[in-house]
Amino acid sequence: MVDATELFDAGERLGPDELRALQLERLRASLRHAYAHVPFYRESFDKAGVRPEDCRSLADLARFPFTTKADLREHYPYGMFAVPRERIRRLHASSGTTGLPTVVGYTDSDLSMWADMVARSLRAAGARPGDIVHVAYGYGLFTGGLGAHYGAERLGCTVVPASGGMTARQVQLIRDLKPAVIMVTPSYMLTLLDEFERQGVDPRTTSLRVGVFGAEPWTEQMRSEIEERFAIDAVDVYGLSEVIGPGVAQECVETKDGLTVWEDHFYPEVVDPITGEVLPDGERGELVFTSLTKEAMPIVRYRTRDLTRLLPGTARVFRRMEKVTGRSDDMVILRGVNLFPTQIEEIVLRTPGVAPHFQLRLTREGRLDRLTVRAEARPDAPPEAREAAARSIVVAVKDGIGVSVDVEIVDPESLERSVGKIRRIVDLRPRDAGQ
Repeated sequence: MVDATELFDAGERLGPDELRALQLERLRASLRHAYAHVPFYRESFDKAGVRPEDCRSLADLARFPFTTKADLREHYPYGMFAVPRERIRRLHASSGTTGLPTVVGYTDSDLSMWADMVARSLRAAGARPGDIVHVAYGYGLFTGGLGAHYGAERLGCTVVPASGGMTARQVQLIRDLKPAVIMVTPSYMLTLLDEFERQGVDPRTTSLRVGVFGAEPWTEQMRSEIEERFAIDAVDVYGLSEVIGPGVAQECVETKDGLTVWEDHFYPEVVDPITGEVLPDGERGELVFTSLTKEAMPIVRYRTRDLTRLLPGTARVFRRMEKVTGRSDDMVILRGVNLFPTQIEEIVLRTPGVAPHFQLRLTREGRLDRLTVRAEARPDAPPEAREAAARSIVVAVKDGIGVSVDVEIVDPESLERSVGKIRRIVDLRPRDAGQ
């Protein structure tokens, strides 16, 4: 295999001082662009008493106001664009399940930069020109499918645009076309795993050598499960449509120690979720991004709601972000205790006899909130193992998280399977009782 360093692009070869100088140059230009062409930013900067010329160092970015998803929805559909609509070459949008979707636009330059960043990400993941890449992210308004597709082509790979769904056919395509790389949500990868085994095919015998997983939080326990049962390297990719899409950060296959942030295009901060104060590197808080090179829709200090911390670079000069294992808006407060789905996932994955498919159901009895963990039994688990598994999960949640939950071990393949981002939490409480 070709040494990865021989394939580094110019950004990956920057020294620390060169990187900081480039970041400041691009940050100041992006702030000027946003202020001059987006009325929302002009008004918010003026209200905060700052102008683009006030940014004389990277630390000065903390003086500028945040952008939130609510701001993007308030200016739906085109109010955040910094170029005439005629220059927009593509539109993407969020699902809009909790309100208006957030619409993002891309110029020719944006699309080229995005493809470059996904190509860089795939190379860091272990993909090489000439590899076949099976893209099982959804295509359409979701940025995952097309973002992965054009990045893989930019790297020089052959793309199988499988999209999501038709699981049996996906397995056939993987067996017949022999891709080296798969890009998919981790929860759907587990669904593919079930289908391989249902068809009597050992997943470890496939041509796959790398899985690039994103679009939802996942744990080290899930990485171990996938790597062991597929015999592949499982690495994390990070992105969100408001910033660009997939390819904002990527875990490097040689280290698997967190996601390297492509800081020459996306400047990260971590802030206290309550106060908004910028936290030093190493402290956990809410991830905030400012775009440095986007034309159509520059974004300034966008609050992602993802919880992580920034760490020094290892495989690259850029800083790393710790794997995102939760979001501030996914947190469940159960009888005063903060709980994230990934905490339950860690417990489920280490419980004998239980498959890595689970769902959390919130209900209310009187004034008391209750949480039921519904987890599938493994097909080979004897019936008597279910009761032991349920007891084990109850004890582990109580000991590790500090809250009592109910547990139901259900039949294999009885929970809804995901073809995209999995719905981990089902809130059945009365609306006025919801969080």
